[in-house]
Amino acid sequence: MGILLTEGAAAAGGVSLISMLLMYAVVIGAMWFFLMRPQSKEKKRVAAMLSALEVGDCVLTTSGFYGIVIDIRDDMVIVEFGSNKNCRIPMEKAAISRVEKAGEN
Repeated sequence: MGILLTEGAAAAGGVSLISMLLMYAVVIGAMWFFLMRPQSKEKKRVAAMLSALEVGDCVLTTSGFYGIVIDIRDDMVIVEFGSNKNCRIPMEKAAISRVEKAGEN
């Protein structure tokens, strides 16, 4: 009689193991969908924005300054700030958070 109870408990444990593994798979899938996927989409959006950057575009830097792109190099841009035409600062492309095209409002 004791052997039958042990086999029944083992069979119930097997079902419990399958349901536990299924629950882990659901949780990991949800974490990927809600955490990793939006982050990768945002990286792609930023990369596309920076690759479409052109001379004359108005940019907002990560520090909150608005400026106009004067020159573009590999991973650097020269941005002119304010109405003073002598205030030109070189910075990395990664420091640009938003781009407004020259023809848009």
